[in-house]
Amino acid sequence: MTLDPKFAHQELEKMGKDGLSAADLIDLKGRGGLTYNDFLILPGFINFPADTVSLETKITRNITLKAPLMSSPMDTVTEVDMAITMALLGGIGVLHNNCTPEEQAAMVRKVKKFENGFITDPICLSAKHKIRDVLNIKNKLGFAGIPITDNGNVGGKLLGIVTNRDIGFREDIDTELSTVMTTDVVTARHGVTLAEANQILRDSKKGKLPIVDADNNLVSLVARSDLLKNRDYPWASKHPQTKQLLVAAAIGTRPGDRGRLAKLVEAGLDLVVIDSSQGNSSFQIEMVKHIKETYGSQIDVIAGNVVTRDQAANLIAAGADGLRIGMGSGSICITQEVMAVGRPQGTGVYQVSEFARKFGVPTVADGGISNVGHIAKALSLGASCVMMGSLLAGTSEAPGEYFFLDGKRLKKYRGMGSLDAMEKNDSDNSGSQARYFSESDKVKVAQGVTGAVVDKGSIKQFIPYLITGLQHSLQDMGVPHLSELWPMVADGQVRFEHRSAAAQIEGGVHDLFSYEKRLYK
Repeated sequence: MTLDPKFAHQELEKMGKDGLSAADLIDLKGRGGLTYNDFLILPGFINFPADTVSLETKITRNITLKAPLMSSPMDTVTEVDMAITMALLGGIGVLHNNCTPEEQAAMVRKVKKFENGFITDPICLSAKHKIRDVLNIKNKLGFAGIPITDNGNVGGKLLGIVTNRDIGFREDIDTELSTVMTTDVVTARHGVTLAEANQILRDSKKGKLPIVDADNNLVSLVARSDLLKNRDYPWASKHPQTKQLLVAAAIGTRPGDRGRLAKLVEAGLDLVVIDSSQGNSSFQIEMVKHIKETYGSQIDVIAGNVVTRDQAANLIAAGADGLRIGMGSGSICITQEVMAVGRPQGTGVYQVSEFARKFGVPTVADGGISNVGHIAKALSLGASCVMMGSLLAGTSEAPGEYFFLDGKRLKKYRGMGSLDAMEKNDSDNSGSQARYFSESDKVKVAQGVTGAVVDKGSIKQFIPYLITGLQHSLQDMGVPHLSELWPMVADGQVRFEHRSAAAQIEGGVHDLFSYEKRLYK
C-alpha cells in the first residue's frame, strides 16, 4: 500500500532514525577497535551557508582557538615559522623539545615577539650604541625599529628612534646612534587604548608608536606591522591581555624538565604539552601536579598521551587542563607494531573524550590525521581539536631543507621515536629519548621511522583549505557550530555508519585510467 506523502515524518518516527548512534558505532565487543577509515558520518539537514560555520573550540579549560588545529611537537614539523603561522591562521603550534632548554626558550621568545598589542618589553638601545648593534638585532630578530632611551632600557627617558631608513645607506657601522636617530618622534601618553594607539599610527603613517609617561619615560611600544597583521589575519590566536600570539611547547617528565619549563614560562609560554608516548605514569602525574602548584593559572597543561579512560582518569585527577589522545597511530609511528601496545585511534578518541568531557577537560586527537575528513571524524568522536604531523610536514614552514628525488621535491620527516631523532642530542637534551623513556637504555629500540614527504607549499594556503573543508563537512552534517557537534552526537542527532572494505574502495577514486587529484586552489 502506498502511503500519503504528508505522513512521511510520522512513518520515519515509527521506523526510527537511520544509521547508528556514536555509542552503537563504538561496539568494542562486536567489532573491536575503530580507525577513521572504518566509518562515515551520515548527512544531516542544511539550513545555513558553510562560511558561517564557527570552528571556535576550547583546547584546554582556559584556552580557546578560532580553528581546532595544532601542529605536532616534532623536530621536522614545529619550530618558530610553523608556530607563528599556525597562530596567525587561528590554530596553535607546539614547539618541539629535541633541543636545549635555551634553544627552546629562544623559539618561544621569537613567537611572542612576532605580533604584539602593547609591546611592554621592547628592545631598546642607548644613544651610545652603534649601527652595528641595530644590525645584529635585525639579523637575530628580523626588525630594526628600536627606541633610543637615555639608559638603553624600558623606563628610561625617550631620546629618539632608529629605523631602517636611518641606517639603510650608512657605510660606517660603528657610527653612534646619536648621530643617525630620529628625534622628532610621534608618541602617545600611557593609558591610551590599543584602538586609539592604532588610530594614531594610521594618521601619522609611522612604523612604531612609543608610549610614554608624563615624564617622557618609555613605557611600551605599538608597531604598525602588527596593525597590518590584525587586518590580514582576523582569526589569529592571541593572548587576551597582551595581544601576543599564543604558543605552546613540549616538555618531558624528567627532573631537568622543571628547569626547562621555568625558562619557557619566563619567555612567555602560554601552554605546556607534556610529551610522552605513554602518559599514564607516576612521572607525569608528579609533573602535572608540580606545574599546577608552581604556576597555578599562569599556564595551562595538556597531559598525555592516553588512549583509555583508565589513563585519562589519573591525569585528570592530577589537574590536567587538557588531554592528548593517540598511541601508535601516526604515519611514522611503529609503537603498535614493535611494542604491541596502543589502540586504534577512532576508538581511543571516543572513549577518552566521552570520559574527559564529564570533567570539562577538552581532548586533542593526535595521530592518524591525513585529510579533512579525518579531522571531521575526530571531532565528531568527541575531540575538541586535532594535532597534525605528517599533514604539515613538507610545508615551507616546517624545519628542514628541500631535496629532489626522482623528480619530486621532498622534505625530511621523522618520528620522534626514530633512531635518527633519538641521536640528535645528548640524553639530557633529547626530548625524543625522554618521550619513550629511553635515556638510560644502552640499546635504543626505535618506535618510529625516518622518511620523506612531498612538498605541500605554504600552510598559508593549506590551513585555509583545511578550515574551509571542515566548514563544508559540518554543513553536510547539519551542524552550524563546532561547539554544537558533540551535543548533537551525544543525543543521537548526528548518525554514523560502518564501512566495509568494498565501501572504502567505492568512496575513493576508482574505475579511472588516470586522474589528477588537486585538493585546493
